[in-house]
Amino acid sequence: MQSNRWLLPEGVQETLPPESWRLEAARRRLLDLYRRWGFDLIRPPLIEYLDSLLTGAGHNLDLHTFKLTDQLSGRMMGVRSDMTTQAARIDAHRIQAEGPARYCYIGSVLRTRPDESGGSRAPLQIGVELFGHAGQDSDLEVLSLMLETLSEMGISGAYLDLGHVGVYRTLVEHTEISADTEAQLFDIMQRKSAPDLTALIDQGLISAQAGEWFATLIELNGGKEVLVEAGKAFAGLDERIDEALGNLETLTERLARHYPEVPVYIDLAELRGYRYKTGVVFAAFAPGFGRELARGGRYDNVGAAFGRPRPATGFSADLNVLTTLGEFSDNENGDSIFAPADDDADLLAEIRRLRGAGRRVIVALPGQQIEDARSECSEQLVKQDGQWVCLPTSG
Repeated sequence: MQSNRWLLPEGVQETLPPESWRLEAARRRLLDLYRRWGFDLIRPPLIEYLDSLLTGAGHNLDLHTFKLTDQLSGRMMGVRSDMTTQAARIDAHRIQAEGPARYCYIGSVLRTRPDESGGSRAPLQIGVELFGHAGQDSDLEVLSLMLETLSEMGISGAYLDLGHVGVYRTLVEHTEISADTEAQLFDIMQRKSAPDLTALIDQGLISAQAGEWFATLIELNGGKEVLVEAGKAFAGLDERIDEALGNLETLTERLARHYPEVPVYIDLAELRGYRYKTGVVFAAFAPGFGRELARGGRYDNVGAAFGRPRPATGFSADLNVLTTLGEFSDNENGDSIFAPADDDADLLAEIRRLRGAGRRVIVALPGQQIEDARSECSEQLVKQDGQWVCLPTSG
């Protein structure tokens, strides 16, 4: 119907002033933060050929990706639903750095469906990726920068969820189950459904021993003591599990030294990005907000499909969410100056001076209601004793 032409698709939003200025202020603040940490800005394209966009880490994004045919080449293209794979392509094929490389990015992504009920299908994704270093120090750097991002946005009371996909992946290898059964098991672990896990055992799809392992894994969430419990539960099973638990223990200790005010929770059944993550996974949450604020983890060898396998770790967030929840000081609003419509040379010079100093000056237009224009401004230019000066509009 013609009356509905103004409606936007579900999960797609637009930003209007003054919120859009606040969003822009947040973008500038965070990019400046990342620059101070040594991260270089990249700007991947909005669309790419599908075989590149869904390569490696991107396979998990297939259902989220809008697809279209390139009218010039006839090849299938996709609108990006995440920028991580694009960063991996740029690092492997365009920049080809030999040592550690740090990248940051911001841009709109589009998804066929939201990640969760009520979420956006058009997030403004901001994030960082660190390629070329496989040690815990790079995980700690990325985690620290994620926490600094929340702090810069004025989000208080945040806490971390930490996990390690290596524990679950190793246990799956020891069960020797089919791909179909593993898909069912993964879904059960995501939902942490103990009854469904019992059903798998009853159906003979996994052994009683394997069922006990995964039932234990579902319960392994809480404070640092979880790592001790996990060490006892899986003692002697596989050294890779011991290594993963040791990695988490050291990381939590280091985080406590760097950010003692941030609570850290361990969840060994948390499998964010399991299909391409290889190590530590993490997410940040805030009290009273049911969805994650930011998420990330380690995904080594992501560049293999582009000819350069490299260790990697990173995080991303939706800047729209961070800006909505944040309480950072926004200097973009409330500082406008009203100027009358006048060709007075001194007035024009003062307007240029103020704008050159970064102030926002709104000049009245002929026929405009002066009071309406002045009401948008906190100050106004008034001529006193032959000079143009700024005075409060309330005065």
